[in-house]
Amino acid sequence: MARSEPIASREAKLFRNNKSQAVRIPADFELPGTSVMIHRDGERLILEPIRRRNILEVLASLDPLGPDDEFPDVDDTLLPAKAIDL
Repeated sequence: MARSEPIASREAKLFRNNKSQAVRIPADFELPGTSVMIHRDGERLILEPIRRRNILEVLASLDPLGPDDEFPDVDDTLLPAKAIDL
């Protein structure tokens, strides 16, 4: 993921949201998505956006089926087809 130009540091407000502490992220620091990974580095908290893969990326990451991965022949278990009047 390419990084954009760094934005100068600025102060942000902390507040309570039920029993959790939250931070109001200014618009120019907005992160994509709906969730982040958070981890601590000493006294710093680091937020990283979680990038969700789309279905094409998931499918491309799968190993191809091997010779032992054949689908069963389900036609043998089907009832005979009935005529349908349209």
